[in-house]
Amino acid sequence: MGASIKKFIDLFSGIGGIRLGLSHRATCAYSCEIDKNAGITYKANFNEDPYGDITTLDPKTLPPYDILTAGFPCQAFSVAGRRMGFEDTRGTLFFDVARIIKETTPEAFLLENVKGLVGHNKGDTFRTIQDVLVDLGYQIHWDILSPHTHANIPQNRERVFIVGFKTPVPFEFPDKIPLTVQWQDLIDENRQDSRFYYNNPGSPSHVKILDKVISKDSIYQYRRYYIRENKTGVCPTLTANMGLGGHNVPLIRDSWGVRKLTPRECANFQGFPQNFALPIIGQGSGDTYLYHQIGNSVCVPLIKKIATKLFEALGGK
Repeated sequence: MGASIKKFIDLFSGIGGIRLGLSHRATCAYSCEIDKNAGITYKANFNEDPYGDITTLDPKTLPPYDILTAGFPCQAFSVAGRRMGFEDTRGTLFFDVARIIKETTPEAFLLENVKGLVGHNKGDTFRTIQDVLVDLGYQIHWDILSPHTHANIPQNRERVFIVGFKTPVPFEFPDKIPLTVQWQDLIDENRQDSRFYYNNPGSPSHVKILDKVISKDSIYQYRRYYIRENKTGVCPTLTANMGLGGHNVPLIRDSWGVRKLTPRECANFQGFPQNFALPIIGQGSGDTYLYHQIGNSVCVPLIKKIATKLFEALGGK
């Protein structure tokens, strides 16, 4: 395990957040993502079409690589979902990751999921995942990290990260760092398109948004039937549900009224670079897809910090 350039495969690649977090020290050799709309955004930024269904992926067709990455589906374990775990078909996709690890034996892997995975089914689900990975011959480490505590990004987004090594090596997750970036720093202060504003007091009918979002100094979260002010000074967790009719999209009040965050601002809270393309997909529904994709992604600077520790453990100082 020398300091040579590593190659990785990007499973459940989404729009490429994990890829961006590793690309400063490694080269992506393969990508896989079944969501065709996410694939459009992925191709717009990386000029490649990810392979589709991981359940039909033959490990023998994979190119040589060193590190496997996978943000395998989290909805089966999320508190925002039904938390069915392995009873949900999305939950069983972890075993496809395990199958690929078994047949290709990479030097290391990096897996990401929601915090709820750790406590799901009284911890039995997470213990099963750990047992499977250890039985495959890997030394594993895991921790729960958030962008606002570990990456200087003002978003509360607790996620569990699992790092594994074929050959045991010393490894530590990155330490906490002070949060110096404020949520206002990631907001576009110019007036936005009218479609982002809630300036009609009667819309939506089930909640009086204008009466609840009253302070320009706070960021709010629009839940299905109520609005919650976030008093921690950070953006609430961005979710894939943001793509379902605006549900869960954070709200702010600016000089022109009350509005939801734009897709670009949501990308800012995930740490995507400004030159990351956010292509409009479909007629009149492009924002819906973008909200879904960004909420389903990862915080890029946090992935980069974890990846840097992984590379150092592999000897790539």
